[in-house]
Formats: sequence, structure tokens, C-alpha cells
Amino acid sequence: MNKTEACKKNKEVKVPTLSLRARIWKYRHYYLLILPALLYVLIFNYGPLYGLQIAFKNYKVSLGMWNSRFVGFRNFIDFFNGYNFWILIKNTLGLSLYEIVIGFPIPIFAALVLNEMGTKSKRVLQTVLYAPHFISTVVLVGIINVMFSPSMGVVNTVIEALGGESIYFMGKPEYFRHIYAWSGIWQEMGWSAIIYLAALSSVDPAHLEAAEIDGATRLQKIRYINIPTILPTIIITLILKFGRIVTVGYEKVYLLQNELNLDVSEVISTYVYKRGIVDSSYSFSTAVGLFNNVVNVTMLLIVNKIAKKVSDTSLF
Repeated sequence: MNKTEACKKNKEVKVPTLSLRARIWKYRHYYLLILPALLYVLIFNYGPLYGLQIAFKNYKVSLGMWNSRFVGFRNFIDFFNGYNFWILIKNTLGLSLYEIVIGFPIPIFAALVLNEMGTKSKRVLQTVLYAPHFISTVVLVGIINVMFSPSMGVVNTVIEALGGESIYFMGKPEYFRHIYAWSGIWQEMGWSAIIYLAALSSVDPAHLEAAEIDGATRLQKIRYINIPTILPTIIITLILKFGRIVTVGYEKVYLLQNELNLDVSEVISTYVYKRGIVDSSYSFSTAVGLFNNVVNVTMLLIVNKIAKKVSDTSLF
């Protein structure tokens, strides 16, 4: 038998394929490992989708989901025609965009600085920056209220010591966005920098050594080596940020709200909470929440497509 005939014979030999049931049994240990995560996603992410039909009905608890009257898009129309629709959109987008513009670059800068520090000082600063992340929202709002209190707050004490007058910051609408955004940056800056520090760990030391031999300064190494290395991570993070552009967590906003700053602090999430939980308008609040999710998904797809065209980096 020559080599040609032997090759043909080898090609004709078919590797037996296992059935689906046999493959599942063979890799059963791996399936058992992912089973808890799979159940979590099914129960808490896909299970609630069953309740979306409430958005298209006049839901009554006494009648149940199936027996409640179908009203089509009436709940959506009522929301769009509401007097506060554009106020909610403006406030929500205003807070989200403000957080992205001032808050997105800061963790990147923090990661680049931490990456250049010595081991001992790096650990100390990391601990200082990470610690605020573990403060609960209620405690954080309490700290804010105490610090900006017009009677005993540290900020007003300093202002009065410099010859100024005490300011009721929490009652001034023009200060609300700044307090909300900058307190969030202080709390999450160190934690958000972790992902960029992880990306910086993949920088090839040979490139840094070669740049140093060529006479590159520290800033030049950061600009031409470190930043291009973490650029795909930056783009992916930015896409995810825009995918939540109309999702402003209601807890912190709700706790910072009062009658004086309500014109700028009422966002979609707090409105849904008040209409759905407080006023028991389940159908209307579900419709508003569904609209919120549709806008988020749309923005995610648009920004993802733009990023793919501009940088060849995208989620999918």
C-alpha cells in the first residue's frame, strides 16, 4: 500500500460522534458547576419577562394577570403625553451624561497613576480609594447631609470662616447634580479602576524596557504603550455606560430628594418607584420601565456599532 492509498484510507475513517445525551453525561461535572449561575439567570432575569404583559393591560390584583383588561399601548401613550415626560427625560439624561463626562476618565487616570507607583505606596493608596465603595448608599447620603448641613456642616463652616454666608446646598436645585455626581465618583473611583489595572497588567515589560532604552520618558511610555493597551477595555466600558444611560439608580436620588430640588432630581427610576409602589399603578409603572429598557438597548446597539466602525472594538 503506497502513501496515497494510506492517506485515502485514513480520510475514510470516521470518528464516532457522541449523542447529545452522551455528551451531557460525559461533561456532567461541568454542567453541575454552571447550574447555579444558570438557575439564577433564568429565575431573576428571564422569569420577570413574564410580567411584561402587565404594561399592555389595566392590571388589577383582584383579577389577576390573565383576567385583567387588555388596553394595548394606552399606558405608554399616557406616559408620553404626561406633563412631566420631558422633565423626566431631561433630568435622567442630564445626570447620566454628567456622570459619564466627568466620571468616566477619572478611574482611568487613577489606574494609570497607581500603575506607576511603588508597591508599598500603591497598596496604601489602593486601600484608601477602594474603601468608599463598601459604604452603603444610606450611609453615604447621611454623610452628604451632615457635611453640607447649613447649621453644622463642614462645608458651611469653612464658608463662614472665610467670610461667606451659609448655603442650604441640599435645597438648591443648581447644586443637586454636582453633589450627586461627585459623591458617586468619590465612592466608585477606586473600585472602577480595578478593571483598568487588570488590563495594565497585560502590558509587555519588554516594550517598556525597549522604550526606556530609546530614551522615552514616563509620560511617553504611558501615552504610547499603556493607554493603547487598555484602549479596548476603555471602549467596552464606555459602550456599557451608554447602555445604561437612562438607568439612574433610584436609591441615592430618592434619598437626596426634597421638595426644593424635586424639579431637577425627579428621574425615571424614582418616578417608576412612586407610581408603581406608592400609588400602586402597576401597569403604568411597568410600561415606563419597559420604555426605559428599550431606550437602553437601543443606545447600546448604536454606540456598539459606532465603536466597531471607528476602532474595530465592540461587544459583538
